[in-house]
Amino acid sequence: MFSNLTTRRGFAAKLAALFPSLGIAGFAAAAPATAEQGQGGIQKLDSNGKPADKGFITPLIIHNGLIYIAGQGAHSRGDKSDAGKTPTIEMHTKMVMEGVKATIEAGGGTMDSILQLTVFLAKLDYYDGMNSVFKTYFPNGGPARTTVAVAGLPGESLVEINCIAAVVKK
Repeated sequence: MFSNLTTRRGFAAKLAALFPSLGIAGFAAAAPATAEQGQGGIQKLDSNGKPADKGFITPLIIHNGLIYIAGQGAHSRGDKSDAGKTPTIEMHTKMVMEGVKATIEAGGGTMDSILQLTVFLAKLDYYDGMNSVFKTYFPNGGPARTTVAVAGLPGESLVEINCIAAVVKK
């Protein structure tokens, strides 16, 4: 009997067999997900916080108190009043950060609840310009962040950001 407990699989099997006899297995089923949350408590929302279409990319997902934001690029943001102007990294970073902020807030978070960001730059030369705008959005200190340069971004955006945040508002 004990030789089977020395492997992870054997231990897990014995542990799982204990749950029904202790009545513990019922706890997981006691709080079913609402229809809005979908299967497994996952909410798939658009960038306005409304239920997402069955599209190929979901802009906002909420699960277990965390908000996952798909890549936000400058190509899908702004009022197009800058059309015709030569884009700068500062202009694109501001557009992207406004999109991140709006999407995070739609999911029940705040800029201070952002835990991790991944920043994709069209050129590493844009790093300082991106940082100058980035600092204005995080006066209380920024989240954990990774920044990488990539060969290209959709819509000729100079920057794209995805992130994970905690839900802090209901």
